Order: sequence, then C-alpha cells, then structure tokens
Amino acid sequence: MPEKHSFDYAVLRVVPCAERGEFVNAGVVVHCAGLAFLGCHVRVDEERLRSLWPDLDLNVIREHVASFERICAGAADAGPIARLSRRERFHWMTAPRSTVVQVSPVHSGLTDEPEKTLAELFRRLV
Repeated sequence: MPEKHSFDYAVLRVVPCAERGEFVNAGVVVHCAGLAFLGCHVRVDEERLRSLWPDLDLNVIREHVASFERICAGAADAGPIARLSRRERFHWMTAPRSTVVQVSPVHSGLTDEPEKTLAELFRRLV
C-alpha cells in the first residue's frame, strides 16, 4: 500500500457582495509538502454568477481567479509571489482577504496521489 502524506486544501470563492453572504465556488488549491506538490484548478461559472449578480464584471473575476493558477504554477509573469516556495505560495493564496475572490478555511487530509486528490476535490466542490 502506498504511503499516505498529509495535504492541505482550500476552496476559492467568488464573493461579489459580502453583505449578502453569498458566494460561488471557483477553484481548489492543494498543497502536499511530503510529495512536493502544489496544484490549483479553477473554473468561473459565468452563468451562475450572472444569475446572482447581473452587473458583475466577469472579466475582472476571470483575471483574479486565473491569477491563482499562475501563482500556483510559479509562472514568470505572475509577479514576485510566484517566485516564493510552494509552501509560501500556498499560505499566500489561502490567507484571509476581503476581496471579491476569497478562500475557505484550510482543510487537511491524507493522500498518496495529490493530483488525483485535487481533481476529486475540484469535481465535488466546484
């Protein structure tokens, strides 16, 4: 049986109007230090967002959500945060914020295949 490693994950949420307390899940970020893995999958459900907030600027939302993928991947065009270590990038991405893209509390689990775990979490939560 493969060795299990602990991992942490958080759900990215689009929160256009904090006063209403409503959000739409838009992605998942997973960090598994034991297997040197940091991954993120995102998807902006434009139809759902439009139905809840018709005046929302979807271009801004797409940009913000996509920045999480670029930072996670350490993309050269993603700025200084993308040059941090995997652990530091994960902590930056999951830090509490009061912007239109927020993150859930960090949750933990065990995995021997973090890429599969990311795909399953994304399928279930987004």
